[in-house]
Amino acid sequence: MNLYQKLHSIQSKVNGLGKDKQSNTYSYVTGSKVLEYIKPLMNEYGLILKQEVLSIDNERMDYTVKGKRWEEVNGQNKQIEYDKPKSEILSKVMMKFTWIDSESGDKDENLFGANGQNDWEKGLGSALTYGERYFLLKFFHIATDEDDIDNPERKEVEKETPKPKSEPKTNEVKVTNWMDETKYKEALSDKDKAFKALDFYDGKTDRKGKIYGMKKEYRNELLKIK
Repeated sequence: MNLYQKLHSIQSKVNGLGKDKQSNTYSYVTGSKVLEYIKPLMNEYGLILKQEVLSIDNERMDYTVKGKRWEEVNGQNKQIEYDKPKSEILSKVMMKFTWIDSESGDKDENLFGANGQNDWEKGLGSALTYGERYFLLKFFHIATDEDDIDNPERKEVEKETPKPKSEPKTNEVKVTNWMDETKYKEALSDKDKAFKALDFYDGKTDRKGKIYGMKKEYRNELLKIK
């Protein structure tokens, strides 16, 4: 088989992939799932996909998001919303994907552009990940529509190619740093410290991916401070 025959064989074996992740606004197929199906076939046919970044354009994006904090309103502690400033980097990359047949040395070059926006050092990584995922999906014309999940041809393919294990679903928030007793007693001693503690240990994920929380009884007692 020559290079194009091998690529066509991969295209014929993956008819569609169901979306496996949900964001706040839409669902999509992750890069991990795409590679879970494509990479074994690449190895089977001895194909290498070389990736090159031809150009990078970084742009700072400043905007606001809705945040929450505790404030005293008419003698009562209430959680209010406020506009929280946020900055990210939008990275625009132009890439070249080259298919290489390790047996014959034949090559097929393809240009592909992608954007990615994330925290400062993560914008480029997001763009590269996005570019790889969508290049493979579009090159092999892999459908990701919900209707395709019931495609009988796709079901036959799934019998041959194992599905990636799905992560267990949970509604529990995994707190990485709990408020200890010493900090709790310190917060009890002063109203301002109580407000700051309630705001800091709010059970939400911060920019570094950490979650600070406190025991329910701690929160109830701090909320009583006026």
